[in-house]
Amino acid sequence: MRVVICGGGVIGVCTAYFLRRLGVDVIVVERTELAAAASGKAGGFLACDWCAGTPLDALARRSFALHAQLPEEIAGDWGYRPMSAYGGYVAPDGDPRRTAPSALGWLSDGIVIAQPIGTTETTAIVHPRKFTSAVMKAALAQGAELRPGRVTGIVRDPHGTRAKGVEVEGSTIEADAIVIAMGPWSLLAAQWMSLPAVYGQRSPSIVYDLGSNVPADALFLECETDGGGVSIEVFPRADGSTHITALSDIAPLPLDPAAVTPDRDAVARLQAMSERLSPLFRPDKIIAQQACFRPVTEDGLPLIGRVPQSDRLYVATGHNVWGILNAPATGEAMAQLIAEGGTPQVDLAPFDPARLVPLDPSLLQAR
Repeated sequence: MRVVICGGGVIGVCTAYFLRRLGVDVIVVERTELAAAASGKAGGFLACDWCAGTPLDALARRSFALHAQLPEEIAGDWGYRPMSAYGGYVAPDGDPRRTAPSALGWLSDGIVIAQPIGTTETTAIVHPRKFTSAVMKAALAQGAELRPGRVTGIVRDPHGTRAKGVEVEGSTIEADAIVIAMGPWSLLAAQWMSLPAVYGQRSPSIVYDLGSNVPADALFLECETDGGGVSIEVFPRADGSTHITALSDIAPLPLDPAAVTPDRDAVARLQAMSERLSPLFRPDKIIAQQACFRPVTEDGLPLIGRVPQSDRLYVATGHNVWGILNAPATGEAMAQLIAEGGTPQVDLAPFDPARLVPLDPSLLQAR
């Protein structure tokens, strides 16, 4: 059995790894580079129980456990480490708490830590790009293939009822099963199969090189800026980098992931907000100013499973802010579904693509 996975992000790579563990031949097709989009520019924050009470709960818990296991199974260092998490806010100008020392010594005065919201038992972090690369290397070591190229269509049998492979810039790669895992660019596959809409939500971020000056504490802070409230997230990583993100917006999705750039005004605002948080966030410590598009669906849940009205076609995308967290369990479940016909660890019914109305392909062509 041969499976072609369209997309070299964290979801596609994890699917390839778990398929190879089941002995399935795998080819990953990637047009740009591994982790070129959100898989390389996300924060990498992991939470075990933050999806409790939602359809994502079982997927998140299984994936959190897999994240803890994978460092023992895969060579490489992608900075997995348990961490604490805190919620709070930035005291506005004129607030008497503005001059009060923060409960966390590395933060500026007036940064109010309201409560702990995660412990080293329930929250952790990875470096997303390093994690994606390490998992792909493990899959390659087990016999998977990685091929550069842009997927331009699905090849079907003469009756048009069964997929036989993918078209990659004029050439055909034969396959017994095909997985669409192209993040928000999975939308393009609606030209070739019955898929619900997938949208891209742009998230700017700044990465600082602070070494060991920042402890392993993730921060989720509310901040007033320009007359409105903004949520800002701070993620210190094991390699000494600290990822800060806020100010997500909706913007046109470029056809090429390599063409994604941050909005200059958003980055400038984010930098100003960061410098309010701590004197450590200095301009000379910035190592990246970037943006990525997170894949989202109409109901906020990912698409994981068989493509409706299509034999041998599967999709795994739409994970929004939990893509890095839920990648291992998604890859494991996709591999089990394709190779064995069932998913014993996680019920994929809430994520069935058939739950949503398919996108009208003519709307896509109009773009």
